[in-house]
Amino acid sequence: MDKVFIDHLEIYCTIGVYEWEKKITQKLIVDLEMDYDNQAAGEQDDIKLALDYSAVSKRVTEMVSSQPIQLVEAVAERVAQLLLTEFPILKVRVKVIKPGAVVNARSVGVEIVREA
Repeated sequence: MDKVFIDHLEIYCTIGVYEWEKKITQKLIVDLEMDYDNQAAGEQDDIKLALDYSAVSKRVTEMVSSQPIQLVEAVAERVAQLLLTEFPILKVRVKVIKPGAVVNARSVGVEIVREA
């Protein structure tokens, strides 16, 4: 299966379990890998047949930044469900990174794979 990917999508949102985190905006980094048949789009050079990664990026950013959330695990699940229901993809890998969450680590996060 072909893949469409979005790498290092920066999203600013309210994320965290601690009270101080609920009062600030933090950066998450989201990597997406989506199974999508690109053959028709490639052969016909037609954007209407392609998975519009601009639309995907915009929708994911809107959803994640629209409401406070506590866990990166919840962000990953919500993003996966959004993509599987709103876009014609069969499988998605979602990686959510929270830079600076652990002082002595560059970043921490989760990665999930979900199928339609």
